[in-house]
Amino acid sequence: MTEAILLVGGKGTRLRPLTVHTPKPMVPAAGVPFLTHQLARARAAGVEHVVLATSYLAEVFEPYFGDGSSLGLCLEYVTEEEPLGTGGAIRNVASRLRSGPDEPVLIFNGDILTGLDIRALVRTHASSGADVSLHLTRVEDPRAFGLVPTDADGRVTAFLEKPQTPEEIVTDQINAGAYVFRRSVIDSIPADRPVSVERETFPDLLAAGAHLQGMVDSTYWLDLGTPAAFVRGSADLVLGRAPSPAVPGRCGDRLVLETASVAPDAKLTGGTVIGAGATVGEGARIAGSTVLDGAVVEAGAQITDSLIGEGARVGARTVLSGVVVGDGAVVGADNELRDGVRVWCGAVLPDAAVRFSSDA
Repeated sequence: MTEAILLVGGKGTRLRPLTVHTPKPMVPAAGVPFLTHQLARARAAGVEHVVLATSYLAEVFEPYFGDGSSLGLCLEYVTEEEPLGTGGAIRNVASRLRSGPDEPVLIFNGDILTGLDIRALVRTHASSGADVSLHLTRVEDPRAFGLVPTDADGRVTAFLEKPQTPEEIVTDQINAGAYVFRRSVIDSIPADRPVSVERETFPDLLAAGAHLQGMVDSTYWLDLGTPAAFVRGSADLVLGRAPSPAVPGRCGDRLVLETASVAPDAKLTGGTVIGAGATVGEGARIAGSTVLDGAVVEAGAQITDSLIGEGARVGARTVLSGVVVGDGAVVGADNELRDGVRVWCGAVLPDAAVRFSSDA
């Protein structure tokens, strides 16, 4: 049996207002909390036991997932009393692991949507005899990421900070946020203090001569750290571009959950999700967007690449593009909001109050 740790303690500050009342892994993507997709993919890869390392709004997880039996998993929950970083969070749950010292433990960051072949990563770890194996992905512009060069055999040679000049870009490979640890390595992480695996654990292991193996898998990878990325990830799940056995319906241009009401002439495209109990009015046009449970989109509204929070309302003929509307917020009729605008939870924007576009 392979077991796993899921790191789900982050505050998701870049995703606000989506994460004001909801931890980032519990924000719905393609109709279910994002964490559901990660758990379902882990189970499909043969994982049976998962420990969730929680912190921010930790009380939300267990009431939803329980013991994990509905997903065919055994779930346990460990909450950090103080933020411990990635390495500290991993060490903090070590007592719940069942693996022996030389057995593998999978570890996943809680905000990465990926098509990673999990079984292949475990096989790479076993065949290479590594102490830690890392999923690496290639990106077109690596300047926003730390770089992870490898030798001809895939062995990691360094962990480099974000490059500041073109000369510092020695590889397009980055840490993709999924690992296999030898259990004894987890036990060697210092306890009861903040530790970063990226800045402390991995460089220290490398300096001590440990074997860190990289496996490049670039099938699909997306960091869901921003609202725009989260909306895109949800749409890609609905469209089938990102694989998940947890999408509650067939892949296609739209996913309309039960009890939602959509006018016959409304047009939903680009992986749009309409949540349970939500209402979409006549002539509305929604593309590549997520409308969460109980929200209302009135007649003639046009919404593109946006997320409408639970119980929010978008007025008639309002145009939204690249916008987040928080839970319970109201955007009145005949407004235009674009390019990263965020409407806070519970806010009320009157009719025809704002016209904001990229041309303004």
